[in-house]
Amino acid sequence: MNFWTRIPPKKRRIWREWLLAYAFLTPALTLIGVFGLWPVLFAMYVSMHVWRIRRGRFIGMTHYFKAVDVFGLLLFLLLALGLLAAGVLILRKTWRGRGPRVWGWVLSPAWLGAWSLLGLTAYVFSALGPVLDIAKRAVGTRPTIAMFRQWLWEALTQPQVLPWLQGAVVLLVLSAGLAWALARLGRMGLPADGVAWSAVAWYFIFLGLGLLGYTLLEGYRWQQRMDSQWMLQGFAILAGALALLASWRLWKQGVEAETARGLLWRAAAALVFMIAAWVLLMEVPPAIRAGDKKVWRGLLITTYYALGTVPFQLTLGLFFAVLLYQNLPGKELFRVIYFLPYVTPSVASAAVFRLLFSPRPTAPINNFLAKLGIPAQRWLVEPRGVGQLLGEALELEVPAWLHGPSLALVVIMLYSIWLFVGYDIVIYLAGLGNIPTELKEAAAIDGANGWQIFRHVTLPLLSPTIYFLSLIAVIGTFKAFNHIYVMRDPGAQGTVDTLSLVIFDEFFTKTRYGYASALAFVLFAVILSLTYINRKVQESRVFYQ
Repeated sequence: MNFWTRIPPKKRRIWREWLLAYAFLTPALTLIGVFGLWPVLFAMYVSMHVWRIRRGRFIGMTHYFKAVDVFGLLLFLLLALGLLAAGVLILRKTWRGRGPRVWGWVLSPAWLGAWSLLGLTAYVFSALGPVLDIAKRAVGTRPTIAMFRQWLWEALTQPQVLPWLQGAVVLLVLSAGLAWALARLGRMGLPADGVAWSAVAWYFIFLGLGLLGYTLLEGYRWQQRMDSQWMLQGFAILAGALALLASWRLWKQGVEAETARGLLWRAAAALVFMIAAWVLLMEVPPAIRAGDKKVWRGLLITTYYALGTVPFQLTLGLFFAVLLYQNLPGKELFRVIYFLPYVTPSVASAAVFRLLFSPRPTAPINNFLAKLGIPAQRWLVEPRGVGQLLGEALELEVPAWLHGPSLALVVIMLYSIWLFVGYDIVIYLAGLGNIPTELKEAAAIDGANGWQIFRHVTLPLLSPTIYFLSLIAVIGTFKAFNHIYVMRDPGAQGTVDTLSLVIFDEFFTKTRYGYASALAFVLFAVILSLTYINRKVQESRVFYQ
């Protein structure tokens, strides 16, 4: 009898199912790791170096501090806390209901496995430098495949990096052997997958603790360089954000309170936290002024772009979708017409828009305005805000904070709305088709008119579709690049340069690869935060059938 035949049939079936599942998942996980996760980790590695074409010296978090000042410190603090929280949540899920026997799987195998993963991580990032320096060795030579293989092997086996790999392998073998021994003795208390998940959890916890300590050390060094209470300012902003969150939660609980007393004390506590948040968040404007002005200006322009496109394209898409859902003659043709802008190459359609909104008096849009008695506009080369232009037309003094987005950016907003309304219409139509007609008929029998049916039946059941489209739209506006790059003009004086374009210019024009990678992580953090806020705001308003 071999080892496989001695395993009970039920356990063999479970193992076969696991192996088959992981065999199907392995190609997808490999692609995600190689083309998804690895570029993100490598970009973080680049962001911590002075990098101009070639790798320079390691500077830690300096790029983040230069770009967004103290918010860079908060970014890494939240990342460290996120790793710690992920590890704790995995441990809670793995250990739930396992009883008091914890010594075997808490102390030995899982911890050794976590340290093995840490050693492997250290090996990868310490070997990256020698591997990337192969390009320097190839300068002035005629490299061949054999030479490259030799250089790669030498880089991966250098004395300063190889011990990390050796230590990781030894710890992994010890972890597996100890887990097997404890399982044979009946002292494990967890199955094999529980030990593996515990190792991953401790890996996240150790990584989070290490990142937390390194972040505080880097913040202290930067504070010494700035000769100010820089870290205190960051902690004040973090405390203000937490106080604001606590105020919102208390107010939400007060609204749902069953007694007047509960409402009053929760409202009072919410007011106290709100005042504290207001005082603490007064440190935000100085922190913004201390950062890179191009970055904050790009983020402001991106916010203008999102606020000026997402609500309008979602509203127009819903309006036309409801119309096209009716039994109208030729509605299939109109569906195709509305969807054509989305399938048209964005570079080509953006170039056409650029011609339509040319500043020349004979341009199509200016020619149309002339027939209405409106003077020609500069459109894509106009850097002044629409509020400022409106104030000049009405001979009013408009404060700077009411100038709003530039006219050039408004044109790009119009193009974006025109481009994505067709896509929203198609998704809305799919959502409308999933709403049972019986509910509408029942509401009509009860005396509801068309608007009441739409307001109280159609719209709530369409909320999952609205949530999906709003989420995709917000993420898309903060990542928008192609059409903005085609339509921007030097005459706009940077008033259409969203944060994506700022990153592009830093990377390709100024070849500041490290700084551009840091800005990309800042944008990623902004998108992730907005996604989380959007989910929290809309989750109570989404109704599933």
